[in-house]
Amino acid sequence: MNPLELIARLGLERHPEGGWFKRIHTSEQGVDTAFGARARVTSIHYLLTVDEPLGRLHRNRSDILHYLQGGGPVEYLLLDEASGALRRITLGAAPDQQLFLFVPGGVWKASRLIGAADHALVSEAVVPGFDYADHAFADAALLARFPQHREPLLPFVRR
Repeated sequence: MNPLELIARLGLERHPEGGWFKRIHTSEQGVDTAFGARARVTSIHYLLTVDEPLGRLHRNRSDILHYLQGGGPVEYLLLDEASGALRRITLGAAPDQQLFLFVPGGVWKASRLIGAADHALVSEAVVPGFDYADHAFADAALLARFPQHREPLLPFVRR
């Protein structure tokens, strides 16, 4: 299935991070967090395409599980603010790639299509459930704190 067919079939909308998405599950059960009540878990489909190939650098307070559903490869850049370490993980079908990625809450992440990929469909489960109050986009101040990672992260920061 091509990206336009996926957008139509899954009812995807443009995502503020880049790409396309649709929330597909919100748990009816809740959980109290230090930041307020949240759904126990939420889940989305997230699609990157040739026309929307980047997911902007952002972080969430919650843990996120990513499952590659189709397409790819898609590269994730993960910046651990506490250690200053930058990791690159590729989701794809090749032997040196993964089909699953765990990103702990508080870790900055960005994504992009690589190679000849025309799309990547990833499903995400967020625990505790996603709330925009728990989300932040990276800015120039973050890059200034990590000058050693400025070059690889700059394309993922809104200017």
